[in-house]
Amino acid sequence: MAPAVGTDLGYTPPDGGWGWMVVLGAFISMGFSYAFSKAITVFYKEIQEFFGASYSEIAWISSLLLACMYAGGPVSSILVNKYGSRPVVMFGGLLSGIGMILATFSTSIIQLYICVGVIAGFGFSMNLQPSVIVVGKYFLKKRPMANGLAMAGSPVILSTLAPLNQFLFDKYGWRGSFLILGALILNCCVAGAIFRPIGPMTSKNKKDKDTSIQDKDPEKVLDLTLFKHRGFLIYLIGNVLMFIAFYAPIVFLAPYGKHLGVDEYSAAFLLSILAIVDMIARPATGMIANTKWIRPRVQYFFSFSVTFNGFCHLMCPLATSYTGLVVYSVFFGLGFGMVCALLFETLMDLVGAKRFSSAVGLVTIVECVPLLLGPPIGGNYLTFFLSCTFFIPD
Repeated sequence: MAPAVGTDLGYTPPDGGWGWMVVLGAFISMGFSYAFSKAITVFYKEIQEFFGASYSEIAWISSLLLACMYAGGPVSSILVNKYGSRPVVMFGGLLSGIGMILATFSTSIIQLYICVGVIAGFGFSMNLQPSVIVVGKYFLKKRPMANGLAMAGSPVILSTLAPLNQFLFDKYGWRGSFLILGALILNCCVAGAIFRPIGPMTSKNKKDKDTSIQDKDPEKVLDLTLFKHRGFLIYLIGNVLMFIAFYAPIVFLAPYGKHLGVDEYSAAFLLSILAIVDMIARPATGMIANTKWIRPRVQYFFSFSVTFNGFCHLMCPLATSYTGLVVYSVFFGLGFGMVCALLFETLMDLVGAKRFSSAVGLVTIVECVPLLLGPPIGGNYLTFFLSCTFFIPD
């Protein structure tokens, strides 16, 4: 699987300057998109008791949110190609915030599915893909590092939201907490405003403007010829298998801690431990991937990260105490951070920057199916974590 060489964007990315502000915006928008489905697991036990629902029924909230976030990928890619990343991310932040505010008034688990899972999830899809795409437009030589820093937004925000959510629940209950979280998500609109357009369309040269009009051609919106790309197909099949169990362990980590008798704040702190390790691992992995020794072999580095991540889940069933869960959270955070830092960098390395917006849209729509089914089919905690061991390295 030979990587795409050089840049096919029609211009030379600045590799700095305002690009670092774009990384900050992506840090915020991607952080909320990825962290939110994990952070709200703190409320699951209480929501389960409130509605008299089962673990699987509650798990559908995160599954729907993640599935809609990924299923909206093609729509998000089309909108980015037509309007650019800035307005799409701002609209996504508004939609996600509205979804969480509406969830405050839910009187059934079905309404939570719609408000949190579908509305907020689709809004997060408008935040995620454009943020990933715009970073690739500003960086080339430093792209792995920029991607690693932007992806670090998820653990940073998760480490803040996990204990904050427990505090908000104790103070305002889950309804009041959802209202406050909806207001916090609106910060994604501010993050989107930072995404200044770049490329041939920003040129004052009329000829350059004319050559960029092809991005608006409906037949060029999604490049379906990617399904003839051998490297893309291998990446896609591997990710589908991996995503069956990729996010699900995080969904069950805090409830599993409570199941073993750990108090609520300590169980929530497990997510913070995972997030702290994760936030160090992501930029560190990006910097390692940016070295002259690893950059040409980034696909192999990604394969190692996936295998290590799957191996970590072997330790979780062995953890019968809080100390054991802390050790598992540390290793899981390291493996999870390595995979996340390289996930989109590997795809861009395979298909090139110009085809990346189409590639990420096609990948995410396919990945939504395993994301949707993963947590609800987990069964009991022990068999669930063991199952993750076998799915992820595939």
